Amino acid sequence: MPDKEDEETRERARRDAEEGLSPSSQAGEFVREEMHHIREGKHGARSTKQAIAIGLSKARRSGVKLTPPRKGKTSARTRRQAKRDLAKGKGGPRRTSPRRSRAATSALKREGRSAASPRALARQARSSARRRGARARSAAARRGARTRARRG
Repeated sequence: MPDKEDEETRERARRDAEEGLSPSSQAGEFVREEMHHIREGKHGARSTKQAIAIGLSKARRSGVKLTPPRKGKTSARTRRQAKRDLAKGKGGPRRTSPRRSRAATSALKREGRSAASPRALARQARSSARRRGARARSAAARRGARTRARRG
C-alpha cells in the first residue's frame, strides 16, 4: 500500500509536469524522496548510484515519461529494466507480491545509509558532471539559473 509520502511525491511530480518541466525534473522528485527514505533510516543503498536508480525506477512506474538511457550509456540489462518500468507506468497500478516486496525491503535494510550523505551526493554529482562536456555543463547551469529566476 503506497504511503502518504508516496502520494505527495506523485502530486509534486504531477505539478512539475503541469508546469511544463522536463521528465527528468519530474523524476527528480522521486530521487529526492528516495534520499529522504535513506536518511530517515527506512532502508539503505549500496551506493548513491543505486539510490538514484531506485528513484528513477519508481518515477517510471508512476507514469513519468522518462526514456530509457541511450545505448552505450548503460548496460543492456539496465536499459531493458528501464523499458519494463516505463511499460508498467503506462498500465494501471499493480501490486507486488508480499513475499517479493518483503525480500526487496529487507535486502535494502541491510545496506548502509551513507549513500545519501551530502558528501556522497556531491561526489556523485561531480563525477556525473565530469562525464559531460563543458558546453553541456554550461547549458545546464544556464537552464538552472533560468528555472531559479522563474520560481524566485
